[in-house]
Amino acid sequence: MMNRNTIRVLIIENQILTRVGIRTILSEQSDIEIVGEAETSEEGFRLFCSLKPQVTLISLRLPESCAVDEIERFLAENKRGRIIVLADQAGDAEVSRSLKRGAFGYVCKDVSADDLVKAIHTVGAGRKYIQSEVANILSENFGQEELTRTEQKILQMIVGGNSNKEIAYDLKVSENTVKTHVKNVFEKLGVSDRTSAATLAIKRGLVRIDV
Repeated sequence: MMNRNTIRVLIIENQILTRVGIRTILSEQSDIEIVGEAETSEEGFRLFCSLKPQVTLISLRLPESCAVDEIERFLAENKRGRIIVLADQAGDAEVSRSLKRGAFGYVCKDVSADDLVKAIHTVGAGRKYIQSEVANILSENFGQEELTRTEQKILQMIVGGNSNKEIAYDLKVSENTVKTHVKNVFEKLGVSDRTSAATLAIKRGLVRIDV
């Protein structure tokens, strides 16, 4: 007989080993029921709408989509649904964007079994949960000035290996304008060269890398 306080969970994760690991951990909990599993955002969205889970675990990176962009679409269908983002690493920019768009939790895929269960219990009870390692990175970068949209675009192109000349051509501005933007990006990130900027951008989730 099912506990009426059982938390109904949907898992949206395309990596089979990760999904199986989560399933194994959660299936051992008497008050957690896995109601569905999906490998893509579209499949997950259909299950989210039909099954109406209390908590949805969704991978930050899915084929042809990013969870940050999907959160609002999911919640527009079911505002009572609570979403926990599963990330490969604790990039603070994506944590912030996820929470701003309505996510209730954010954990990395290397989270311990106990912490994953705790996250689901916490979010299932209507409270937000951020893994401690993720929270530490957020606090380290708290108060840093945010990049403008143009600066984010330029940083993305820097990570992609584009030169100032190529960036200027793409944005239809002068190279001097690009140099000014690049200088501002470096100052905001606290770096002095393109390699450091690219490394930090990836670490903090300031840009998206398609894999």
